[in-house]
Amino acid sequence: MVSYKKLWKLLIDRDMKKLDLSAAANVSTSSMAKMGRGENINTDLIVRICNALNCKVEDIMEVLPDKKVDE
Repeated sequence: MVSYKKLWKLLIDRDMKKLDLSAAANVSTSSMAKMGRGENINTDLIVRICNALNCKVEDIMEVLPDKKVDE
């Protein structure tokens, strides 16, 4: 599972809205919505976001272990 909580916190720290990021990184609103739901997005989009924010991948996302269901 992927978490973009770091990205949302970074936007708050930089006083940016999701629409500001969408425009700066040329990311569609549907891709922004996917990130909001913690879904996977194309690595090209991640690179564009990092370039627009001048940050590293680990500054905007993290991979969380999958929750295991007891059998």
